[in-house]
Amino acid sequence: MPAKIALPASLSGGRAATPIAFIRAIVLAYHRYGRDPANALARAEIDPRLLDDAAARVTAAQMEVISGHAMQELDDEALGWFSRRLPWGSYGMLCRASITSPDLGVALKRWCRHHRLLTDDIALELEVTPTSARLSITPQRDLGPMHEFCLVTLLRYVLGYACWAIDSRIPLQESTFPFPAPPHADAYALLFPGPVRFEAPQAAIRFEPRYLDLPIRRDEQALRAMLHRALPLTVLQYRRDRLLVQGVRQFLQSAGNRSATAEQVAGHLHISVRTLHRQLQDEGASLQQLKDETRRDQAIDLLDRSSRSIKQISALVGFSNEKSFSRAFKGWTGLSPQAFRGRGERGQGSVEPAGLSA
Repeated sequence: MPAKIALPASLSGGRAATPIAFIRAIVLAYHRYGRDPANALARAEIDPRLLDDAAARVTAAQMEVISGHAMQELDDEALGWFSRRLPWGSYGMLCRASITSPDLGVALKRWCRHHRLLTDDIALELEVTPTSARLSITPQRDLGPMHEFCLVTLLRYVLGYACWAIDSRIPLQESTFPFPAPPHADAYALLFPGPVRFEAPQAAIRFEPRYLDLPIRRDEQALRAMLHRALPLTVLQYRRDRLLVQGVRQFLQSAGNRSATAEQVAGHLHISVRTLHRQLQDEGASLQQLKDETRRDQAIDLLDRSSRSIKQISALVGFSNEKSFSRAFKGWTGLSPQAFRGRGERGQGSVEPAGLSA
C-alpha cells in the first residue's frame, strides 16, 4: 500500500470520508474526453498518488472543488456518465423547472419527466403507495465503469434538492443499489442514512409519502443563491426534519413502543440521540412531552370506548402500576381516571387536557 500522504490543511481539514473511487470516476471522465485531470486534482489538493490507494478518502470540500471544476472544464455536469454531454447549467434548469411546483410530489414528478429531455440513457421514476414513496433509476444502456458513481450521485442530487426545496431532512426507509457492496460500502451510511441494500434490482431510495405533501419553500432568489454552491447538497445531510414530531408520535403509538427510550426512537429514525433531542427542541417539543401526549390520548380513548378496568388501561398505556397512572392522568386532564369515565353520566361533558410535563 502506498505511504500515507499528508494533505494541505485548507481543503483536507475535517473528516475525509469520500471514497477515492469517486475521484477515480471523475478522472475517467477526463480520460474519456482526452483531457488531463492534473489541474483539477491540484485545485482540489488531491495528490495523484492517492488514486492508487483503494482505501484512500478525501474530504467533502475536496470533492466539491474537483467536481465543480471538472463539470465546468469538461462542460459536462454528468461527468462522462452518458452518451452525450450535459452542458454546464443542465441540472440548474431542472431545478428551475421544479421550483414553481406547489409541493414536493409535483416537483419530483417534474424532475423525473424533464430529466428525459437531457438524456435517455437512464430513466427516473417516482412511485407512490400509501406507505412509501420510491424514487428509482433504471439505466437504458451499459454505464460501464461509471455505473456506481452515476447512480449514487444522481440519487444524492435528487435527495439533496428535495430536502433543500422543502427545507427539511427526508429520512430514508431504505436505499438500494444494483451492484455488490463495494470496498467503501461504509461511506454509504453517510450518503444514505438508514438501511442500505446492495445487489438489488434497481438503484432507488424510499421514504414516507407524507413528505411529498410538504410545500416548496424556496423561490427563484433562493435558487440562484443555492446554485452557486449546489454540490454540498450531494454529500452533506440536511439537519432539520419538519415532520420529526409527527414521526415520533407515530412510532410511539404502537403498543410495543410506548415506553421506548430515546435510543430506540433515534434508532428507528436513523438519527443520533443528540440530534433527536435538538430537533425536538427546535420544534418546541420534547420526547417526554410526546410520550405523555400519546399515553394521554390512548388512555382517554380506552376510557371512553372500552369497558377495561383502570388497572388494565394503566398497563396498556405503559404504566407499571395503577397509582402512577392515576396521578399522571389527573395531571393531564384535571380528573382521576374513574371521574373521567363517569363524567358523561354526571353531565360534565368534555374535559380539556391540562398542560403536559416537558
